Amino acid sequence: MTERVLSIVTLVSALGCGLIAGAFFAFSSFVMGALARLPVPQGIAAMQSINIVVINPIFLGVMFGTAVACIGLTVAALSRWQVPGSAYLLAGSVIYLAGTILVTMLCNVPRNNVLAALDPTSADAAAQWSAYVAGWTGWNHVRAVAACVAAGLFTLAMRVI
Repeated sequence: MTERVLSIVTLVSALGCGLIAGAFFAFSSFVMGALARLPVPQGIAAMQSINIVVINPIFLGVMFGTAVACIGLTVAALSRWQVPGSAYLLAGSVIYLAGTILVTMLCNVPRNNVLAALDPTSADAAAQWSAYVAGWTGWNHVRAVAACVAAGLFTLAMRVI
């Protein structure tokens, strides 16, 4: 990867991480709280709708496009380990891939799948909704922090590459 391409991919990764961090931060800081304040059936139905609408080319393109860029940056960092900034590239990539993508797939998506099958008017909906909000939001905090830290590390890398 040439220095120019590396710089562009690093910038794109920093911006992608920042966008994803912002989306997750919004959910952690106010969206989930607002949904939890709604009557249970409405909160569940709203989140079920959000989980459908979020599966779109723009959001997924940024989230997973950033992941692809991080894989490229990992390869670049390892192949030029002695070059300043490589540790930032590697750390940012690993943190984004593990803390954002892996946590999404292992922690948030399974919760979303359970919620998708939940009848908002069922007798146990309130208990399941309460557990969902707490667990999903906790893991979302992890995703937000990971994406933010990765954006910071890529920004630091751009100063030295």
